[in-house]
Amino acid sequence: MKKNFTILYVLLVVAQMLLTNYFHLSSYIMLTILPVIVLCIPTRISTTACLFIAFITGISVDLLAEGMLGINALALTPVALVRRPICNAIFGPELQARNEDFSIRKYGPIKVIFAIFLAQALFLIVYIAADCGLARPFLFCLERFGASLLAGTLLSIPVADLLTPDDRK
Repeated sequence: MKKNFTILYVLLVVAQMLLTNYFHLSSYIMLTILPVIVLCIPTRISTTACLFIAFITGISVDLLAEGMLGINALALTPVALVRRPICNAIFGPELQARNEDFSIRKYGPIKVIFAIFLAQALFLIVYIAADCGLARPFLFCLERFGASLLAGTLLSIPVADLLTPDDRK
């Protein structure tokens, strides 16, 4: 069965909004699947278009779920900017040259989890820096980063499996 990426993308953004609104575990853990959603945008989409998609996605989540306008857009845009360099570094430049997408079945779980980890880390660094600023202690921000990175990476693995193609070439 062929997956429709656009429908899955929109449904997962709605799921992120529900996650943000109704599953607030603690002030130390922020659950987010937005970085993996942007990371899994097909490679045929240009970086400029990906930046636009990420910004619109971030603003949508900010407007309908978060409360602090612009923080998700601010944090998600750099993920879109480094999406191709992350994929080239981890999966090799032939991924972009062949215009194909990565998948857990094709490249293995270790490489995909590492790519998810990098995207989550970049998102959380920007998000927490903008959210905490100088108003919260550094140790709190560091603990929040570590707990959110672990939880977000674990939550993002099945999302990446859902969004990426399952063919093995």
